Amino acid sequence: MTSMLLLVVGAAAVLAALLVVALVVLPAGPSRVPLSRLDPSVAPPPSALAGAGAAAGVAVEKVLAKGGKVAAGTAALERAGIAMALPGVVLLVGLATVVLTVAGLLLGGPLVGLLCVVVGPLAARAVVRFRAGRRQAVFADQLDDSLQLMASSLRAGHSLLRAVDSVSQEADSPTAEEFARIVNETRVGRDLSDALDEVAARMGSDDFTWVAQAIAIHREVGGNLAEVLDTVGHTICERNAIRRQVQALSAEGKLSAVVLMALPFGVVGFISLTNPAYVAKFTQSVAGWAMLAVAALLMAVGALWLKKTVRITF
Repeated sequence: MTSMLLLVVGAAAVLAALLVVALVVLPAGPSRVPLSRLDPSVAPPPSALAGAGAAAGVAVEKVLAKGGKVAAGTAALERAGIAMALPGVVLLVGLATVVLTVAGLLLGGPLVGLLCVVVGPLAARAVVRFRAGRRQAVFADQLDDSLQLMASSLRAGHSLLRAVDSVSQEADSPTAEEFARIVNETRVGRDLSDALDEVAARMGSDDFTWVAQAIAIHREVGGNLAEVLDTVGHTICERNAIRRQVQALSAEGKLSAVVLMALPFGVVGFISLTNPAYVAKFTQSVAGWAMLAVAALLMAVGALWLKKTVRITF
């Protein structure tokens, strides 16, 4: 009896699958496209989802404009090399925070949900800063090669703008993107010195500031710019070598700082899994909360101390 029932259910499932294939997958005949869609001058109507996203982006942009954070946020995204517009990024981070908060409320309770509300925006800001720092470091490493390429172009008889354009075509990212922006800005009428100064400020590069100043002085007094760029490039190359040597020597200290900061959290997490009652004593009395507060304060002081110790400025 059971086998007969299973046979009937299986046959019904197969028939339903064949019906779905016949109605949905197989073509019903030649479809006709409206003539309005064949006209290239007529824009396709926006979908409901695209319209809702555009309206939400406009609302977010108005809120950012009232708070005066549009310029700073856009500059941060440019430094990080993120091509998405600021309202889109804010909207995406907000939606991700909402989803993370709901998941935290369902899985861990109100405390975890509140923590997710704080963690979402902070994590997004940390990602932007990390991408900006990595992009600036790569730009600094590529600068000496870019100057050599510019000097070679100038010796070949090309103009300064053509030399900058050659770097934008031959160099790797992010140098190619920044030099291409210089070329595009000068083509629309912006002064070359202003474009160079903006790149130096955006990338946070003192070395490129020297390059911009050298080019500005050459445009005023003349001279052999190729030799000047060779000299500046040689100096930047030596600075990069010293910087890499400092990073190698301080790598052990940085790793020690990471281990020392992560060790208390690792120990507490291990004890919480093996003996939860032992750790719960800290949250059951005033003395326990006081000990946790003192430990957090000492860890904050130690973190700042270690950061100052392993951070070398030259």
